Amino acid sequence: MAELAGPWQARQESGLQQRRGHDRLRAAGAGHPRDLVFTDRVLVTLAVLRLAVGHAALAVLYGVDRSTVTRAVAEVRPLLAGRGYATPAGPRLHTLADVFAYAAARGVKLRIDGSEIQVRRPQAGRPGRRAFVSGKKKQNTIKFTKVSDERGRTLWDGAFRPGRMHDQTALQTDGIDDLLDQYPDVRAEMDSGYRGLRRDHPDQVSVPPLKPRKNQATPQAVTAWEQARHAQSSARICVEHAIASSKHWRSLQRWTGPREDLPETIQAIGSLVSDRAAVW
Repeated sequence: MAELAGPWQARQESGLQQRRGHDRLRAAGAGHPRDLVFTDRVLVTLAVLRLAVGHAALAVLYGVDRSTVTRAVAEVRPLLAGRGYATPAGPRLHTLADVFAYAAARGVKLRIDGSEIQVRRPQAGRPGRRAFVSGKKKQNTIKFTKVSDERGRTLWDGAFRPGRMHDQTALQTDGIDDLLDQYPDVRAEMDSGYRGLRRDHPDQVSVPPLKPRKNQATPQAVTAWEQARHAQSSARICVEHAIASSKHWRSLQRWTGPREDLPETIQAIGSLVSDRAAVW
């Protein structure tokens, strides 16, 4: 509450000044009292994010109009998303560049993986409607990329793209190639969907080994491949746990709101999850 109160008040003042076109004429607090005080606005937002409680149900509980709850969520959610991700070292990470700088300074080996969340299908006739159809899920989805450390602590959520785009393409669009070149000491564990990054950065990116070809699949080669694949999977599994920590929040199990609000919601939840994980 203490962390968000200042930014929330600043946003309110800025919004009022933009609508009025001049400085405040009355003292702060004058006029009709708010239906929901700041503390209740934060609690309402957390209930929506964690449990996906309907806005109408919360409006009944607090004795306000449904639009008041919707407005409260729209005010508090961007503040949560903008907090960044907590780390055991103290500084909060906001961008992928921050993550690589942190990993280089602390000797952290990154774990990176993509995930997707089902969303509503765009209306018929809308441009780019097919872009959300995921070839893997056979559903309309939005993809995002999760970065964690070796303990499964979330360090960043980003690279939000429609479900049709490949995980590697989404991450490359956010500039991971340049960051790997800029920080040559940073290492990352990824799954087989990132073999292109492995090809371009063989000393930094680790992916599961290829299965031996049929003409080379001797029992010894198959055993060695299975052991190497299992070892790489064990090193990478913590990012799957980090993804599960975010998807335990009911809002991310299936997104029913506007698609443009999902990235902000993922970042808000990731920020809250990182607070708890940073003390491990």
